Amino acid sequence: MGRIVLALTAVVLVAAGGPPHAPAARTTLFNGKDLSGFSPWLKTTKAADPRRVFRVTDGVLHVTGDDFGYLATAKVYCDYRVRLEYKWGKKTDGGKYVRNSGLLLHATGPDGNAGWVWMASVEVQLAQGCAGDLIPIRGKDGEGKVIPVSFASDVTLGPDKRPRWTPGGTTTVFTNRQLWWKDHDPDFQELLDTHGKHDRESLLGEWTAIDCVCERDTIAVSVNGTVVNRASDVNPAAGKILLQCEGFEPFVRNFELYPLAK
Repeated sequence: MGRIVLALTAVVLVAAGGPPHAPAARTTLFNGKDLSGFSPWLKTTKAADPRRVFRVTDGVLHVTGDDFGYLATAKVYCDYRVRLEYKWGKKTDGGKYVRNSGLLLHATGPDGNAGWVWMASVEVQLAQGCAGDLIPIRGKDGEGKVIPVSFASDVTLGPDKRPRWTPGGTTTVFTNRQLWWKDHDPDFQELLDTHGKHDRESLLGEWTAIDCVCERDTIAVSVNGTVVNRASDVNPAAGKILLQCEGFEPFVRNFELYPLAK
């Protein structure tokens, strides 16, 4: 059965951009000059970006927040560490809730296959107070069949009944719900520019570093050097890497891949 699942996953990956590539050396995804190696997908204009929602401003990748969608790597990756540094600009979606974006890992299938907006993937949440949460996003292939996305983690339930990664906790499989990072504040109201008691992310206007180690079928997420979340039995275990646009304005620098330590 395991070989069959791997074979099916490989077929999906080829359709999404070829066989997976494990970087042998440091690889710069964003070169600081243009968006070479990336392609956009937006809810309103699909593969075109006439409003330049994704652009380079003063050597930094600038996501204007003027639509919903993503910027995707052209290549499919596996077994890597990805590092991204981001900070928030001024634009919001006009609401009262936290600034929101995400880094989508192991993205698989055709563009926009999840609700015509995302791809089937594992989201590493970048939203204020929730940086490091993991979310499985299921989609559909070109024939309309579900692309399953799942992972497992050791968890305990907080006083808010939300599952948090906790080493030694109860192993739980996630297929359609969010896994909160280890020290997520149960009293955090998720209001714009507020912070939880134990947040690892930087203050508004400062750079936050996210590191995700994707080794075989595991993902470990660090925020500013502290491991905040882990998942195992991740499926799929390879895919494109996507940066979300979700109505807010993140700036990104040092978007890079590194080979895993041997």
